[in-house]
Parts: sequence; structure tokens; C-alpha cells
Amino acid sequence: MQKKKVLFISSTGGHLSELLQLKELFSKYDYHLITEKTKSNLELKKEYPNHINFLIYGTKVHKVTYPFRLFLNCFKSLYFYLKIKPDYIITTGTHTAGPMCCIGKIFGSRIIYIETFANINTKTVTGKLLYPISDKFIIQWEGLKKNYPKATYGGWIF
Repeated sequence: MQKKKVLFISSTGGHLSELLQLKELFSKYDYHLITEKTKSNLELKKEYPNHINFLIYGTKVHKVTYPFRLFLNCFKSLYFYLKIKPDYIITTGTHTAGPMCCIGKIFGSRIIYIETFANINTKTVTGKLLYPISDKFIIQWEGLKKNYPKATYGGWIF
């Protein structure tokens, strides 16, 4: 029986740290990991050879270049999506995951979104955008149920 293809995607930093808490799942699937390319993330090539790709690092702090980087990442996401063809996309957010999840939804992948541990009471921008299209929306704080009534409380990833 062929393993399901699962794409794990997040931006760098805390979102990636949360996503990597799920690495025990990697061996159960034909998995692929996508995050932003930073100096610190290049080490992941050694740990996950042939299972990782990188998007352009972008932060909203750089208001002039950010829209262009996001636009380019949309095209890179489409390329990676068509190359990997995942059955599932699992993400802890943020902006790098948005385009991939939208592309995945168009092409029929199941979307599993895990709202970040960092938000206890409020919605994230990516959470707001992906909540309506997610097949499974998981929150790490029970208090977020008031913001995301259809979400599943999964407890802390850490």
C-alpha cells in the first residue's frame, strides 16, 4: 500500500519549531517539508535530505519588498505543489503557508491548519484566511474556541 503524500509547511522561527514537533509523523508518510530559506534553516537539508525545499524569506517588516516576495512565493508554491502533489497539507502558518494551502484546496488536497501556540485569545491573519478552507482546523488553546467555533482543540504541540 502506497503511503499518503503529506506536505508540511510553515514560515521560519516559532512556526517552524511548532511544525517540527510533528516530525514523528514524517516516517508514517511520503512527506515533504517546505519553509523559508534562512541561514539557520539550511541545516535542515542535512537532517531531511531530498525531503525539503525553501521559499523566499519574507517579513512584513520590509513593506516595500514583502509584496514582491509574497508574489514570487505564490509561483514557487505552485511549482512545488505540482512537483509534490500532496494528499494533505499540514501547516502551523504563517504567510508562506497561505498560498500553498489555497493552491492545495483548488487541486483537492486536504488542509490541516494548526493555529499557533503564540495566540491565546486572538486570531492570526493566516488563521482568519485559512479557517474557511481548512478541512481540519486545530487550536492549541481552548479559549480560541470562541473565535473558531468549528475548530478542534488539540492541546499544545510542545
